Amino acid sequence: MDESIALDLALLGNNVWMMVATALVFIMHLGFACVEAGFTQAKNTVNILFKNTITPAIGLLTYAFIGFALMYPGEFNGFLGFAGMLAPGEEGLTAAYADAGYTYWTDFLFQAMFAATAATIVSGAVAERIKISSYFIFTLVFVGLVYPIIGSWKWGGGFLHDLGFYDFAGSTLVHSVGGWGALAGIMLLGPRIGKYKDGKVNDFPGSSVPLATIGVFLLWLGWFGFNGGSVLSGDPALTSLVLTTTCLAAAAGAIGGVSMAALLFKRWDLGMALNGILAGLVGITAGADLMSPWEAMIIGLISGCLVVLSAVGLDKLKLDDCVGAVSVHLTCGIFGTLAVGIFGSSAGWGQFVSQLIGVAACGAAAFGSAFLIFFVLKQVWGIRVTAEHETTGLDSHEHGIRGYTIVYDE
Repeated sequence: MDESIALDLALLGNNVWMMVATALVFIMHLGFACVEAGFTQAKNTVNILFKNTITPAIGLLTYAFIGFALMYPGEFNGFLGFAGMLAPGEEGLTAAYADAGYTYWTDFLFQAMFAATAATIVSGAVAERIKISSYFIFTLVFVGLVYPIIGSWKWGGGFLHDLGFYDFAGSTLVHSVGGWGALAGIMLLGPRIGKYKDGKVNDFPGSSVPLATIGVFLLWLGWFGFNGGSVLSGDPALTSLVLTTTCLAAAAGAIGGVSMAALLFKRWDLGMALNGILAGLVGITAGADLMSPWEAMIIGLISGCLVVLSAVGLDKLKLDDCVGAVSVHLTCGIFGTLAVGIFGSSAGWGQFVSQLIGVAACGAAAFGSAFLIFFVLKQVWGIRVTAEHETTGLDSHEHGIRGYTIVYDE
């Protein structure tokens, strides 16, 4: 077969898979919306859904205007670069681009879905008491500038890449970055009214446990694209391995979350089973292509245990995270990144040190930037709704409708 025809066929097959993976990552936004709406109070359902509707819109637009060029720059000093607006160039739509793995436009859209995901992580943690205007200003800056600059340090060929830091699909570059932003937000916002009272932690009832469960399974489905697409081609051997390690880690995460919750709370906790699944998924994301199935199960199991311990620890510190976003994405993102130096084909002391440096550098930049953005907003604009609005619910005051309305015929 003519070499050019073979390359075109390879591009066709690879690009189709990458577009499917992009669609799967896109559906994760519906998963986040369901999880956050299900785990939070009914009086704030519309507010949650509104944020999760506009967040990917902001993410896509900011990534088109500036984010993609920042993350994958032309001129680059290893820390910061800029390459201009979207433009595929002469080879962008041919097999010469990305070794026939995908086209320029597929590249942009796949990466843009990742960018929007980083912001969505913050949404759930700060729910039920943040001003929606302040949240959107934060999202605009965080997704437009902070996320792509940090991402460029590894995925754009920056200094972390040169250091040997490894993050296959974003345990640190997506999940921990979003987790650090969430932590900064809940620290400056403070807990919801009545959350910590008389030395007790009060659990506010979520609006819909079934909806939260549906959301987690949508996220699990989306991870087929999140990790599977990060192979950056339709390579059958590597893609099938990545999907296997991803699913096994999620399954083991569920067992870890249930087991640790049963040990601490003396009950079969569905919430921790669901967050355990997400913990396993986040934990394996940094090294899904490097792990054996057994190692993936170990990483998932440990992640599932860690998410429960982290949630308990945050409550002891009176850091109110409505949906466990910090525990899932930050705690397990850090562990999963460090696990690349402990398990898998790249394990070793040198790799572990590189992973540790990467976690520290990205953490300092993400947390510092998020804290600064939220702090400035707090001083200038305010970031928290009034006590009256928080008590009666954000839906009525900010949106004029309720998420759940029962109409009785008279």
